[in-house]
Amino acid sequence: MTPILAGGRWRLVCRLVANGLGQAWAALALALVVQRTFTQIAAGTSPSVPAAAGLVVGFALSIGASAWLRARERVDAEQLGQGYVHDLRLQLFDHLTALSPRAVSDRSTGGTALRFVGDLSAVRRWVSLGLARLAVAATMIAATLLALWSIEPLLAVVTALATGVAGGGALIVGPGLRAADREARRRRARLAGRITEAVASVGVIQANGAVPRERGRLVRGSDGLRGAMVGRARHLGRLGAIGDGSGTAALAALLLGAMVAGVDGPSVAAGMTVLGLLVPHLRGLTRIQEYRQGASVAAEAIERFLDRPVRAAAVAAKRPLPAGPGRLELIDVRFGDTLLGLTAVADPGRTIALVGPNGAGKSTLFSLVAGLLEPDRGRIRLDGFDPSALDPIDLRRAVGIAGPDLPLLRGSVRRNLTYRVPGATDADVADLLDRCDLAELVASLSRGLDTRLAEGGANLSAGQRQRLLLARAALGAPRLLLLDEAEANLDVRTTEVVDRLLAERDGTTIVITHDERRVAGADEVWLLDGGVIAEAGPPADLLAGGSQTARLFRTDRPTVGVGGADRR
Repeated sequence: MTPILAGGRWRLVCRLVANGLGQAWAALALALVVQRTFTQIAAGTSPSVPAAAGLVVGFALSIGASAWLRARERVDAEQLGQGYVHDLRLQLFDHLTALSPRAVSDRSTGGTALRFVGDLSAVRRWVSLGLARLAVAATMIAATLLALWSIEPLLAVVTALATGVAGGGALIVGPGLRAADREARRRRARLAGRITEAVASVGVIQANGAVPRERGRLVRGSDGLRGAMVGRARHLGRLGAIGDGSGTAALAALLLGAMVAGVDGPSVAAGMTVLGLLVPHLRGLTRIQEYRQGASVAAEAIERFLDRPVRAAAVAAKRPLPAGPGRLELIDVRFGDTLLGLTAVADPGRTIALVGPNGAGKSTLFSLVAGLLEPDRGRIRLDGFDPSALDPIDLRRAVGIAGPDLPLLRGSVRRNLTYRVPGATDADVADLLDRCDLAELVASLSRGLDTRLAEGGANLSAGQRQRLLLARAALGAPRLLLLDEAEANLDVRTTEVVDRLLAERDGTTIVITHDERRVAGADEVWLLDGGVIAEAGPPADLLAGGSQTARLFRTDRPTVGVGGADRR
């Protein structure tokens, strides 16, 4: 994890320590003014006007300085915490985007999101309200004890005892609080995952009559979290009692000690004033344990996430991609148990129909070609370069991909269209709208290209969503276009859009399809089966006779034109 004092944050810590010294000075100044005031009262005489004015000014300056320093402490502490969490949030995002999509999907969305929200909030509280408060409180208490010892040793001893009781009690409660925090976080992550899944799958839940079952799961998860939070509250209650009790006990000890030792009244009043100012810091010392244990549990979860291995290419030096025609070479590509030695070449400007039974690895191959996954062995070359070693901006401009795992995003139509090529001109966008049969749709929307889409484009029809996905992949005329089931389960209008895009393209295109008509219109067919390219050649040859490809389509013929998402 990012060091807390990196990025110049040590200056803020120095300011907080100086703030603690300032608060100690203000507390002692106020104590001296109180002592002088009580001495005047004990004398039974009215002070002179200059003396009274001096007392008023002393009260005003010490109280004003203390208040200003407390306010400044809060601002500096928040700057310290927010600065650290900002750096840590970016570190998490960089790590997230360096993982393969499959590695990310292995975890629940709710659990992953918790790293960016709940866990970072716990870390921020520790830095802003824990470490910062410790820097101020420890400095103030130490400076105050030294000054009090020179004025009245008894006051210093009582204050030191109160501090020791508060700190020691907090240490005793700490382990139990950590266990309670860990349990609460585990249940919170599980509940967040269930809620995220339910929000994304409301239609599935309703269509299958599963509302009572899902509600029961939510009730059980919520009850578990409630119990864990109540258990945590018991430990926090003990911490609060230690903080309050130590302050009250210190006051009682001060009065009893003063009575036994015969300390004069003005000194007692001064000691009570200092103690009153220190009590909030004593309570703060116990709260520090709360923040520390919560952050410790959060840090464990963050470290587990950061320890997940990233793609090697994500941390390697990136190289630019020179201009090229879009030649794709696959040389003995192996990936897990799916691809077992795949070798093929897609020559520039050709359209390849990639076919095969469900689960043959067609979508996995697309992810490898697009640089989203890395092969276990073998090589992939786009115009002679490994896609995973290229500059991401160059690669995304060169490779357009559309598929069921790459949905529309929440945001405007314009944002979705230009997401791969953010620098696209209005003329490029307008041309693409015409080619993808989207101009009429955009014109009908209330705000045109600035109309906001729901997550996944849920406020559009299936055909409209698919045409937007095609447009996003085709923007900028990529030299390699990958279409994964681009027309599955969709209307004739969208099929015509695909036909037009393929006919007008100069670059290389690979299409995963179950549509025999689409296969027949390709320049070449690759049949992926058994982890290898089992057959490759012209469509006329492979769709006729007794080839494996022909048998595949005879088997699938009842569903030709319907397709179905081939997942992995």
